[in-house]
Amino acid sequence: MDPRLAKAAGYLRAHGLKLGMEVLVNFVLPFLIYDHWRASLGDVKALMASSLPPIAWSVVEFARLRKVDAISMVVVAGIVLSLLAFIGGGGVKVLQLRENLVSGLVGVVFLGSVAIGKPVVYYLARAGLRRQYAGGAPQLESLLDSVYLRRLLTLFTIVWGVGFVAICALCCVLVFVVSIKTYLLINGPITYGLTGLIIAWTWWYAMRARHQGLARAAAAAQAGQAADS
Repeated sequence: MDPRLAKAAGYLRAHGLKLGMEVLVNFVLPFLIYDHWRASLGDVKALMASSLPPIAWSVVEFARLRKVDAISMVVVAGIVLSLLAFIGGGGVKVLQLRENLVSGLVGVVFLGSVAIGKPVVYYLARAGLRRQYAGGAPQLESLLDSVYLRRLLTLFTIVWGVGFVAICALCCVLVFVVSIKTYLLINGPITYGLTGLIIAWTWWYAMRARHQGLARAAAAAQAGQAADS
């Protein structure tokens, strides 16, 4: 088997159940709840009821993992804004727009952090590395102070910020051009699909940057050996 296919198959075996649960809780159940209750409860209350499984899932997952990173920040913001949307009332469109504001808000925070010279992803990664090497590591501080690492994570902050804002804008447009039922069917796949593309690009670019960094280190080592000789 192709190594990439084997790796993908191994990932599915290890995480297939969790992925299936996420699809069930975040896509299938909201659609079924809304479709079942909209006739008796009306659009607004049925839509509010359909948001309960994703909110509960997010709360449980965050409590279980108990870590602060870029993804968990999005989850927490999503929980808060979803709860505000749930208790705030208003029309159907207002409710849908409130639920979409999380990605736009996070995107603005990411881009704003770059504008003031404190990219969110860099500082989150910095905190994560220091937790990982709590006992201290000789190369840790040099890694954290690397200009290449800061540039890379600044780029990631910009890409994720633009991506979140774009997802928010697209979903807000969909609120006004498709029915609620259609929106529930396509919003999740579009949001997760675009987020998956950003994650895939981030992983690819990080691997590319890592190989380039190793090549620079090897070249510097060879130059040093040549100078010594």
